[in-house]
Amino acid sequence: MTEQIRVLLVDDQELIRLGFRMVLEAEGDIVVVGEAGDGREAIAQSAALQPDLVLMDIRMPGLDGIAATEAIVREHPQTRVLVLTTFDLDEYAFGAIRVGASGFLLKDAQRHELLSALRAVHRGDAALSPRITRMLLEHVSPQLGAAPAGVGAEHPLVATLTEREHDVFLAIARGLSNAEIGDELYVSESTVKTHVGRVLAKLGARDRVHAVILAHRLGLAGAE
Repeated sequence: MTEQIRVLLVDDQELIRLGFRMVLEAEGDIVVVGEAGDGREAIAQSAALQPDLVLMDIRMPGLDGIAATEAIVREHPQTRVLVLTTFDLDEYAFGAIRVGASGFLLKDAQRHELLSALRAVHRGDAALSPRITRMLLEHVSPQLGAAPAGVGAEHPLVATLTEREHDVFLAIARGLSNAEIGDELYVSESTVKTHVGRVLAKLGARDRVHAVILAHRLGLAGAE
């Protein structure tokens, strides 16, 4: 039997939580372990329930989703957060990514988009398209600042990567999927998945989104 993905739903509107619950619990590999109506409750429920993934609304009264996301990923590194936003490329969504969210999704996403994003985040992939990944980099660039010349090649973390892992890291930085990386490097998708796991572990990156941000910090984003 496939291991179930344990999800905590966070939204200040009960009917929206009910709708998400109905969609998610119709899937055999997903179980909703709890709900929260605001950021503080989300933090408390995350501590009590230890969910695999939090589906987090950003704009809530009191403590918002950005602050809640920051606290949850700091206190529970094993829990991933997928944030919900009303507008594509929303400032709040990028704010949540900066503090540790693993991706964002529009609230009006189709059922299959929600399920695909949730499963992607759970397995460590990015719930962001390459287009959004590029825009994310453009958005966070002012906060990160310019990297010194050569810092990427000389950084101790990057030095631990094998040549093939380094190639995979650069491909991740460009926002490529496992299938696209496999096509580019002429290896199977399962082999790519293995390399990606090793890259993330060696770099100490939570997932692909944060590997992209790390690549930019090190001056490797867009490098060939």
